[in-house]
Amino acid sequence: MRPLVSRPLLIALSLVAAAAPGCAQPGAGSGFDRREAMIPMRDGVKLFAVIMTPRGATGPLPILLTRTPYGAQGWAAGEEAPANLTALAADGYVFVQEDIRGRNRSQGEFIMNRPNRDPRDTTGTDESTDTYDTVEWLVHNVAGNNGKVGLFGISYPGWLTEEALIGPHPAVKAISPQAPMTDTWLGDDFFHQGAFRQSYGFEYGWGMEAGEAGAGPMPITGNDTYAWYLSFPSLKALTDSTRAMRIPTWRRFVEHPAYDSVWQRRAFERVVTGVPIPTLTVGGFWDQEDLFGPQATFEALERFDRAGASHLVIGPWSHGQWGYPGGERLGNVAWGSATSDSFEINIQAPWFAYWLKGRGDGRFPEARMFDGGRDQWRSFDRWPPREATARSLYFHADGRLSFDRPAEREGFDQYLSDPADPVPYRPRPVEVTYSRGSRWARWMTEDQRFVDGRPDVRTWATAPLAEDVTIAGDVTAHLFAATTGSDADWVVKLIDAYPDSASGAPEVRADPAMAGYELMVAGDIMRGRYRTSWERPAPIPPNAVEAYTVDLHHQLYTFRRGHRIMVQVQSSWFPLYDRNPQTWAENIFLAPASAYQAETERIYRTARQPSHVEVMVVPR
Repeated sequence: MRPLVSRPLLIALSLVAAAAPGCAQPGAGSGFDRREAMIPMRDGVKLFAVIMTPRGATGPLPILLTRTPYGAQGWAAGEEAPANLTALAADGYVFVQEDIRGRNRSQGEFIMNRPNRDPRDTTGTDESTDTYDTVEWLVHNVAGNNGKVGLFGISYPGWLTEEALIGPHPAVKAISPQAPMTDTWLGDDFFHQGAFRQSYGFEYGWGMEAGEAGAGPMPITGNDTYAWYLSFPSLKALTDSTRAMRIPTWRRFVEHPAYDSVWQRRAFERVVTGVPIPTLTVGGFWDQEDLFGPQATFEALERFDRAGASHLVIGPWSHGQWGYPGGERLGNVAWGSATSDSFEINIQAPWFAYWLKGRGDGRFPEARMFDGGRDQWRSFDRWPPREATARSLYFHADGRLSFDRPAEREGFDQYLSDPADPVPYRPRPVEVTYSRGSRWARWMTEDQRFVDGRPDVRTWATAPLAEDVTIAGDVTAHLFAATTGSDADWVVKLIDAYPDSASGAPEVRADPAMAGYELMVAGDIMRGRYRTSWERPAPIPPNAVEAYTVDLHHQLYTFRRGHRIMVQVQSSWFPLYDRNPQTWAENIFLAPASAYQAETERIYRTARQPSHVEVMVVPR
């Protein structure tokens, strides 16, 4: 999801499109006529919207709608479209931005990630009914529209966009949910596979709800949030020492730590029942907020997609990066082309032009994905590709990793995980998430050598590859592990380890700073108490070897010849994720400081208990 930001940046956040230099339209330069409206919903609540109609239109135009919690003010009358809308504006659309319930100038009560109503409730409202009522009003009250509406948006607006698929209005002809917060417990903003995203949950929730809740300014002090969060000996101490319980979303965390109906009713993939509208889902392979959402949305729609209406685009981006011009690099990693511009010109603009204007042939591949190892876009008629086969990268003694299954009858690697000294998720200092100069957007591409020397991080790596290895599809870690405690977190990272010298590595010759770089290609965390059920956590038997599955999601990536494939495993990723007490507590949010204990974790690598990472490999 997105922070509260200044108005110029807010426009770029709420309406997704990269600038497309060189685009022109008949009459370009004449600007827009601005209109404000209060749009009535079925229950009498009115929502504020800004309607921007291009001047000099020679015929009816489609409407492009974005619904947002971040402010719908848009640009001023008479001005040209913002840079991030140049390409779509060149094609000619009426742009509409709308504040959702309870936000900014809209009436009603704001509820974060409002749950979907029971379909048997014919009088209730949710984001899907508000979308329907908005579209109904627009097509009857906006002059010069052609009766066709498209929706798009990034993050929270991306989730609001996909809600249009539930009871859709017949005028909606195409949507593009981008980085949607599809399931905020299972893998998006607030939890990942049971592990609580502490710093993000605290800081985003505070930024969105503190004002109405009377919680005051955010209480974080100092320039390193790692040290600030660590100053609280427990999650309970953090809650008790701040006004966090005034924040409605924080109360939800405390009262509903497991995957119960409160979270499930908010999870789009659990409530959608079809693909009634052509849908272009967009995401980034290094999205630090909603990596899970686009992939879960696409997978959910694939269950019902008999007509080929669902399409997927994933590029080499952080959260919403494709909504800005350029996209040549992410942090230290360069891609060799303007990937955001390519998306806007070659993918997004033609998508809406076909469905809303009837322009083009309508032939879109099921998936367009960017291979970050080869620095190139690839198209697939099916995702994951048919030719991909499952192979396993097995852990061996002496830190070796290979596609050969271990033959040993005994063997493990171990480390001490200490909540008093958790592994940082990125190099310190860890700035406040949305502060000026924060490195939040780039952290997933940071060089993982910053934790190489820690005794609580275990590493396995292949020999330098004799040939390229391309993975395409699911990446899943299967650990056989034991803990001396009764709970544990498992962080798994799949890494591309660059060669230490330029010999045989053109990417290192081009940028010597990349020598030896360890790029996290995929990574995530799961909380051990949920190893058998997300809804019903259970303690881990001490010293018992248990099986754990950590979903590392989809990826398209080529590990180049001369590189090594590496896996790291650890049991903390702080302060983005809270520290697991590692002793059993019914609710970690209420656990006392005394529950937080150092414990020994063992990762087994035997013929009977072969810890490994499964990848989908495609032929060369």
